[in-house]
Amino acid sequence: MNILSPLGFLYGKITDARNSLYDRRVLRSHSLGARTISIGNITAGGTGKTPLVALVSEILAGAGEKVCILTRGYGRENERLRVLVSDGESVLADARTGGDEPVELARKLIGKAVVVADSDRVAAAAWAKDKFGITAFVLDDAFQHRRAERDVDIVCVDATNPFGNGRLLPEGTLRESVGNLKRASAIVVTRIDLIENASPLTSELSTLNPIAPIFLASSVIADPDDSDLQRPAFAFCGVGNPESFFQLLKRNGYALRASRRFSDHHFYTRNDVIDIEREARNSSAQMLLTTAKDMVKLENAEFEMPCRVVGMRIEIASPEAFRRFVTSS
Repeated sequence: MNILSPLGFLYGKITDARNSLYDRRVLRSHSLGARTISIGNITAGGTGKTPLVALVSEILAGAGEKVCILTRGYGRENERLRVLVSDGESVLADARTGGDEPVELARKLIGKAVVVADSDRVAAAAWAKDKFGITAFVLDDAFQHRRAERDVDIVCVDATNPFGNGRLLPEGTLRESVGNLKRASAIVVTRIDLIENASPLTSELSTLNPIAPIFLASSVIADPDDSDLQRPAFAFCGVGNPESFFQLLKRNGYALRASRRFSDHHFYTRNDVIDIEREARNSSAQMLLTTAKDMVKLENAEFEMPCRVVGMRIEIASPEAFRRFVTSS
């Protein structure tokens, strides 16, 4: 038996008990006073959730909604502090105060969404609705945050590793048992381009939740610069699933010589930059490649080598059906 098995068993019992209390309305979910869509996952680690938050926000804004993204902002200095990351017109916080993913979203969604980082999303929603006249909330990473009532629950499942090792935290990566996917209003299977056949997974998901529509999605590079493709490159990132980023670069023809991964939400030091450039030179690379999430923490870094941000977006296989689901469900 794994030494962490008893902890995983205890964690599962606690999460099941908590879900039961919400299901029986012993614990109360609070309305946010406007249409609310949650984007979450059932496993820890990167599942392509942040690009989906951006896409859903763009769809809602395009439909005329006044959108606010509510996020905890993992990894920031004080997760209990409410931070207005963006008022919809300007980015008002940096990664340390607002969080790397909230700042990344704020930059992508200028003119489309207000972004607020606050661990108390119910209180933050009331504040944002009063201040900005919000008509639609998008909850980031909120499948387990049941205190905030939602109209739609979208769950991301990573096609390359849908349920980890099938074990709950801390023994595995599951945040709760897979049976709880029955709560989902829709399931988005991400990174579908990295597997050969999605049918076994979609069949399993349909068994777990026969009602929820299943959408297939791929990660694509937004506005690639073809002039960079032939230059030997060194890639680095601190995201939940770094290998998916490196594989995306290779599939798109980047001449990747080597790579380095950091922990998710890593804040870079000057020594990190020195080490990255040394490893890049040792691999004969001529430029560095990283993600937008990482670059928000590297604005003041002094690179000697060119450092390119590879922007990524999510591409839904049935975009019109997904748009209708988001706007009408």
